[in-house]
Amino acid sequence: MRTDLRRSLRRIRPEGWSGTLSRRPDRDLPFVEEATAAGPPLLLDTCVYIDALEGALPDIVERLLLTRTLVHLPMVLAELSHNFGRLDPRDPRTPAHLDLLAGVIGDIPEHRLERDVSPGVLLEAGILSGLLFRLGGVQPGREMAALVDATLFLHALERGFTVLTRNIRDFDFLLRIVPAGRVLLYRPA
Repeated sequence: MRTDLRRSLRRIRPEGWSGTLSRRPDRDLPFVEEATAAGPPLLLDTCVYIDALEGALPDIVERLLLTRTLVHLPMVLAELSHNFGRLDPRDPRTPAHLDLLAGVIGDIPEHRLERDVSPGVLLEAGILSGLLFRLGGVQPGREMAALVDATLFLHALERGFTVLTRNIRDFDFLLRIVPAGRVLLYRPA
C-alpha cells in the first residue's frame, strides 16, 4: 500500500461518514463455521491468544487454528507484553500470569512473525481508527486498541490474510467502512 494521504482519503472518504454505526445482526457477519477450515492464512488478534490462555476458545476455533497457517503482527506482541510493565510485581498472581504470557510469546515461530507493516497501512489505519472512534463510540482511552485493530485489518487486506477475532463490534464496523477486508469472528466458549 502506497503512502499517499490524498489517495487514502479518496479511498476511505472519512468525510462521507456521519452519525453513528450500530452492529449488524449475527446472520450478516462472517462467523467461523466448519466450512472455513480451508482458506488463507489467519492473522491473529490479541484476544485469540488471551482466549487460548483462559481456555475460552470454542472447539471450532481450536480446530481452525490447527488447519490454517497462522501469522502474527508485532503490534499484537506489544499488546501482550504490555502486562510485563503494567502488572504489580508485588501481587502474588503476577509471576504466574507473566510466565504464561512469556510462553505464548516465545511459542510464536519467527518465520510467522510479520516484520513489515507498510507506512500506507499505518496511514490508513490512523484514518480508520479515527472513524471507529467518531462513529462507533470507542471509549476515550481505547484509541490505541482501535489503531491496532485497524492495522491488523488493513495489513491482512494488503497481504491476503484473514483476521481471526472475537472483537465482533469493531471488526463489523471496519468491514462496513472497508468491505474488501476479510475477518472471521467467534464468541468465546
